[in-house]
Amino acid sequence: MSFLVPGYIVHERLGVGARATIWLVANQQTNELFALKRVIRRATDDNRYLNQARNDFRISSMLDNPYLRRSFELRRIRRLFQLRELHIIMEYVDGRTLEEIGPLGTHGLVGIFIKVAKGLHALHQMGYVHADIKPNNIILDANGNPKIIDFGQSCPIGHIKNRIQGTPDYIAPEQVERGMPLDQRTDVYNLGATLYWAITGQAFPTVMPSKKRRAGIDLAGPRDATMPHELNPNIPVALSRLVMDCCRPNPKDRPADMREVIHRLELGQQIMDKNEATLTGPVVRRKSPLGQLSASNGKTAR
Repeated sequence: MSFLVPGYIVHERLGVGARATIWLVANQQTNELFALKRVIRRATDDNRYLNQARNDFRISSMLDNPYLRRSFELRRIRRLFQLRELHIIMEYVDGRTLEEIGPLGTHGLVGIFIKVAKGLHALHQMGYVHADIKPNNIILDANGNPKIIDFGQSCPIGHIKNRIQGTPDYIAPEQVERGMPLDQRTDVYNLGATLYWAITGQAFPTVMPSKKRRAGIDLAGPRDATMPHELNPNIPVALSRLVMDCCRPNPKDRPADMREVIHRLELGQQIMDKNEATLTGPVVRRKSPLGQLSASNGKTAR
């Protein structure tokens, strides 16, 4: 199924998300490729998805960082005087998400996450928290460079949300407990849980695990977490400790900001260099820009 976008040629669907589909489009005048996020209002309850799309555009349109995906245009589609769709024209990234690629082990691991942390630091410098860092929101391009996507749940530093937002297996305790402000350390936790998965292939035992693991919320924190280096002996203890420090239940016990995370990641990389660890980026299959890019048959939003 396709649809019309004035000024653009719609080539194919790249993926799907919560009430959204992502399409590959080309500017009719320049042939430049873009990704288009299409959010359709089907019921009154879908207003929150439209609000997230607006938020995504508002923040991502201000971005200017190689590790953060930028948006360029927001289009409102009305029928019978009612808003029915939102279209966001976004930077197109030819690659796959970390979730599609799978756990990285030691292969290019530290270099990738240093860049992700630098992207988050740039976002924090603008005064915002991403609040939903996870493997599915990090794309690796053909050269192994990461791009952070989806700013729909992002909010100003210090903001208190009126409902739980986040992704089980990566969500921080303050995102679950009402009345808690979100700040840089929320992204530190989300990044730590993502790094834990990338190193070990296992989900970190967060306060809100996915349904695949167990039901319920445990604000007491990750009492049964195994140190990453115990699951992957190729990881230096210093890096393993960083991951665990990032995922402390109390934000005050975590690294204060991404600068500290970057510094400790760089120390971990130095140790791995000395141990002759393989640090080249993972091989990302590169196909024609118009070809099928998703390893999950287009089920991941881009």
